[in-house]
Amino acid sequence: MKYYIGIDLGGTNIKAGVVSDSFEIVSKESIKTNLPRPAEEICADMAKVALMAVESAGLTLDDIEAVGIGTPGTANSAEGIIEYSNNLGFKDFHVVELMKTFIDKPCYVENDANAAAYGEFVAGAAKGANDAVCITLGTGVGGGIIIDGKIYSGFNYAGAEIGHTVVDPNGPQCTCGRKGCFEVFSSATGLVRMTKEAMEEDKDSIMWEMQQKDGKVSARTAFNAMRAGDKAGKEVVDKYIKYLALGITNTINIFQPDILCIGGGVCNEGDPLLLPLKELVAKEVYTRNSAKNTEIVIASLGNDAGIIGAAFLGLSH
Repeated sequence: MKYYIGIDLGGTNIKAGVVSDSFEIVSKESIKTNLPRPAEEICADMAKVALMAVESAGLTLDDIEAVGIGTPGTANSAEGIIEYSNNLGFKDFHVVELMKTFIDKPCYVENDANAAAYGEFVAGAAKGANDAVCITLGTGVGGGIIIDGKIYSGFNYAGAEIGHTVVDPNGPQCTCGRKGCFEVFSSATGLVRMTKEAMEEDKDSIMWEMQQKDGKVSARTAFNAMRAGDKAGKEVVDKYIKYLALGITNTINIFQPDILCIGGGVCNEGDPLLLPLKELVAKEVYTRNSAKNTEIVIASLGNDAGIIGAAFLGLSH
């Protein structure tokens, strides 16, 4: 059996896992990223946590075939450079070159959303597809595109920014500088914002009681209120799904993938989210009269997608 190391570099944690050639995570370790600090220190800690994972798997580096890194920001996969990551404070960081001084194995780097999408493609909800798109609904809206089995990232490695396509030019300001981006409506952050706006408009909504009980407004608040029969909660959910369907329909019309999978905590809502979403997309998508349409599914690997995808970046490259 062959083994690979996948590293998921985040702003809060550095996670690493040893993954077998059957796409199973054998061991997993994590340490704090502790930002801000120099890129060289963070790379040393990536190697450290990777070696911890190898040891906890009962293996040695002789058993490891390759190392892959998923990072926030723009990753030049051809040159092995993190060109820019505002979250990490990296600019033109030669991460592959430095990593190989710690672990002398073939090494690859890719944007974290692309790595997670590749994980779903090789081992998760998009397995078996030829072309796939994965959209993650988190703090923002992340995107990963697989075309003919390969990660698509554009000529400048900044492609797949699906969250920064506009669905309402008169919508709220996005952090990217545009207005009405897919991200401001369909991220978990956007859902929380819309929930709070609806609460201000309806002081009798049950969502006020939920906020008091939970101590905050979350991405679950509106869905829970809808299930309790709350009118304002249902309006928020309907609005959220409407914009989500808009963004997904646009994406399908451009790429026509075999499978489009959506992930993130919001997707834990299951059918109350997925069924009306599919219904709206079916009415809007360009190929609505075709016998062959993109299948919309919930991502299945959760937080492990980034580790698994990173581990097998060598397959994509």
